[in-house]
Amino acid sequence: MLAGLQNVTFEFGARVLVEDATWHIQPGERIGLIGYNGTGKSTLLKLLVGEYQPSKGTVERSRTTSIGYLHQDLLSFDTNDSILQVALCAFEKVLQLEKEIEELGKELERTGDEKTLHDYSDKLHELETLGGYNIHHKTEEVLQGLGFENKDLNRPYREFSGGWRMRVLLAKMILQQPDLLLLDEPTNHLDLPSIEWLEKYLQHYQGSVVIVSHDKYFLNRMVTKIVEVYQQQLHIYNGNYDYYEKEKAIRIEMQQKAFENQQDYIRQNERLVERFRAKASKAAMAQSIIKKLDKLERIEDAELVRPNIRINFRVDKTPGRVLVELKDISKSFGETNIVEHTSAEIDRGDKIALIGANGKGKSTLLRIIAGVETFKGERKWGHNVEESFYAQHQLEALNINNTIIEEMKECGSQMTELELRSLLGCFLFSGDDADKKIKILSGGEKARVALAKTIISKANFLMLDEPTNHLDMHSCDLLIEALNKYQGTYILVSHDRFFISKTANKIWEIDNHKIKEFKGGYEEWMARKERMAKQEMENKKEEGTRNKAQGAGHKEQGTRHKSPKEPKREAVAIQKHVNTAIDKDAKKELQKMQKRFQQLEEQIAGLNARKTALESSLVDPAVYSDKATFRQAEEALKRSGDELTALNKEYEKVFEKILELEQKH
Repeated sequence: MLAGLQNVTFEFGARVLVEDATWHIQPGERIGLIGYNGTGKSTLLKLLVGEYQPSKGTVERSRTTSIGYLHQDLLSFDTNDSILQVALCAFEKVLQLEKEIEELGKELERTGDEKTLHDYSDKLHELETLGGYNIHHKTEEVLQGLGFENKDLNRPYREFSGGWRMRVLLAKMILQQPDLLLLDEPTNHLDLPSIEWLEKYLQHYQGSVVIVSHDKYFLNRMVTKIVEVYQQQLHIYNGNYDYYEKEKAIRIEMQQKAFENQQDYIRQNERLVERFRAKASKAAMAQSIIKKLDKLERIEDAELVRPNIRINFRVDKTPGRVLVELKDISKSFGETNIVEHTSAEIDRGDKIALIGANGKGKSTLLRIIAGVETFKGERKWGHNVEESFYAQHQLEALNINNTIIEEMKECGSQMTELELRSLLGCFLFSGDDADKKIKILSGGEKARVALAKTIISKANFLMLDEPTNHLDMHSCDLLIEALNKYQGTYILVSHDRFFISKTANKIWEIDNHKIKEFKGGYEEWMARKERMAKQEMENKKEEGTRNKAQGAGHKEQGTRHKSPKEPKREAVAIQKHVNTAIDKDAKKELQKMQKRFQQLEEQIAGLNARKTALESSLVDPAVYSDKATFRQAEEALKRSGDELTALNKEYEKVFEKILELEQKH
């Protein structure tokens, strides 16, 4: 065991966060630590590293266990050193050894002493054993994986914003390779490529990892065990997040049945007591039953305790077909180009996820669409568009002298105070929290107020920049549910892949300073991206094999004597002409197939959306209560399923044909 808790109780003031909790972390484990906001996840990590002491019980740590702990408080660290130097501090022993070697080298030059030579040689061998010659390469590799460019590596640490500083400290912690790595919301400051890189790195990490995260995708791919903080207890599940959700539902159902059975048993015995208590001959029996009930270990009611409130959007006006048109847009900051001469269109009903690496200009493009960023080109609003824009900088628009509930009332939504308080519960402001002044709120709390204001704004077009950053998993689920019911149009920026996969029907990516649009959801986009990457690798492999074969052929021709019967020039020219004609035909065929492939992708995406809508309609009371309407919907669903099967078969054939033509070409 590396570390753990043994019968630990921790009280924060008068509030008990965990009671009689036991949890042992074994070598090689990858654990997801989850729970609603405020249940004590970060507190548990602080108990493990010794920052807090338990009220009762013991925190166990092996003397030899090294622990790395990444958390928000680390951002108070500041230095003029470059980010490369900060990350290199992970190799403290190697750096010390390098200094000693340098001093011994100088002494050896001066004295030529044999003992110094032996010491110098021993230190060099120790440096090699510790992998000291690779530390710069390894550090650069990790920093680049987390999104830094080569030119950034020698820039001072203090020039970077909080999110980028956190990446440097994460890099340092990864390079230290502690036996136990505790990561508190590590993906909050990472873009999608960096999250994917971190996943791959941690999957092969030799030590144990405990992760606090609200990113379900990340947890599913990363962890093999879930520890849930729920109702002051630790509940352990051996599996990833999907397994936890299924297993928890089963456990709750079993507990509920056991609770109901016990309640029936208690009621029956209480009735017996009532009947026999007054009779002298049965009084002893009644007393015996009472004692038995007193000793009974009561099963708790398994009802799930969580805010289960629905978020409802209200849309007043229906806009025209096109909400926003971007024509020949260009934007740069100094010498850094964000977009160049790019155009795009947002249509009614679009649910767009704007994704990509940090620094590609996602938030800038969102601000251009919102009209709060200068640019070259034309941005044209459609008819009847009522927009609402949520971004971090909008926190400044909050009236700091208002209470949260007063701020919500000023939105003019016509919602009652009770409805507003219920909505605030979804954004983690329960009970008296709604009466707090805006000025005493943290940055994350202010962000949640601004998001709640966006939700009740009756807008038919929403622009959302990282809306899930300060929400727990359940609040994210409620927001997903609300966005799926929303009748309007939206474009959002998010690094939460689960959130994107559940909310987007189109993907926008800024690639090579252009907006590239994909008509389909995130998982379809990822599948296409993986296919293309695989195809590119195969093409490179084939090209390498071809070049090798050609090189071997040239070598053979060079060593071989020329044949006395060389082909005539006319024959060579004719053959060349024939080959050119074949190449042209193959190229035309390839272009035709690629065009059909794209059409099929769009048709399949459209049919999938139609099929989902039809499936949803079958559970609508207005549909299933009317026999004729239900039959029509059922037949339409069957037709769309048959069409989808046929299109998928054609899709596979066209894909194989493209591969065949590309290999020939």
